[in-house]
Amino acid sequence: MRAIPIPITVTALAAALLLTACDSGGSGTGSGDKNTGGTACRITEVGVQVGPANAAPAAGDTGNVPVTVTNRGARCTLEGFPGATLSAGDVTATVPQDKSGKPEKLTLAKDDTASFTLTYVRGKENDAKSLAVTSLKLSLPGASGSQDFPWSYGPVQGRKNAGDPDASVTALQQAGD
Repeated sequence: MRAIPIPITVTALAAALLLTACDSGGSGTGSGDKNTGGTACRITEVGVQVGPANAAPAAGDTGNVPVTVTNRGARCTLEGFPGATLSAGDVTATVPQDKSGKPEKLTLAKDDTASFTLTYVRGKENDAKSLAVTSLKLSLPGASGSQDFPWSYGPVQGRKNAGDPDASVTALQQAGD
């Protein structure tokens, strides 16, 4: 009865091929990223929560502002550093990237989250080297558009001057489970 093993072998081989073509959407590494189409997450299609912060209480102290991004649309990717700009009236300052961490390519399904942290040194009130920040503008890597958020954590110290903030943003990281 040699006819029986051949259909079973073909069925097993077909099932194995189908299973290797599937993507669990898990860690965002390996061949699963190829199935995302390379669509960058857009700030208009995500929810953004700024804070609650570990605000710097006094001039010279360091504060941390966590930011959580929740995908509200179709599967998308994030890779790199978010854009962050501090504003005080007509004066703006771009927050530099914290290069101590390496960005990873993240794939976010609907309701998946990623996060990053903006770290800053609080400046002195009415000091020429401090930027009296009133808003934070955020953007996501690989996509156009930005969103403004109120800043209530005090002035930010400048390194050389108010336009060179003593602050940094980390790379995006997978958040949650």
